[in-house]
Amino acid sequence: MIHEILRPIIKPGDLVVDATLGNGFDTLFLAKAVGPQGKVIGFDIQECAIENVRRRLENEGLLERVSLIQDSHSNIDKYIFEPIGGAMFNLGYLPGGDKELITKPQSTVEALEKTSCLLSRGGFITILSYWGHAGGKDEKEAVEKFLSKLDNKIFLTAKFKFLNRSGNPPVIYLVQKL
Repeated sequence: MIHEILRPIIKPGDLVVDATLGNGFDTLFLAKAVGPQGKVIGFDIQECAIENVRRRLENEGLLERVSLIQDSHSNIDKYIFEPIGGAMFNLGYLPGGDKELITKPQSTVEALEKTSCLLSRGGFITILSYWGHAGGKDEKEAVEKFLSKLDNKIFLTAKFKFLNRSGNPPVIYLVQKL
């Protein structure tokens, strides 16, 4: 669903960020969307995520469009010094990985704050919060608190919830810089 929302927004040649590489599905989408002149910068703290994404991109012939960084998304400002067209965040843990290694409220909010400052006009941030695990609710609440305080003259924010899923379905947040 998020890919369909972003498809008309991402432009060939854009610089975009995958803030949480995971298994690389968003990274691959972004690499295709930015085209040969674009660039994706991807972050993950786990070496296995970096290697999984590297293999996925190599198999698709798209590795040259992506820089993979093994570091926290909260350190985005140490790697990116120019405006970005957008960023994608998937919060929680690496599917198929160690469920004890999760994104945390403090580093996620710090990353969102820095990312929102890097956004170019019309740029986007998508956040998919998988919050049905220990610590997930706290992170979801911290994200909502941060997004609620963004200046509405500069940012448009939205929250989407699944209504026909049981348990703790993921929540989608969208941010666009006006």
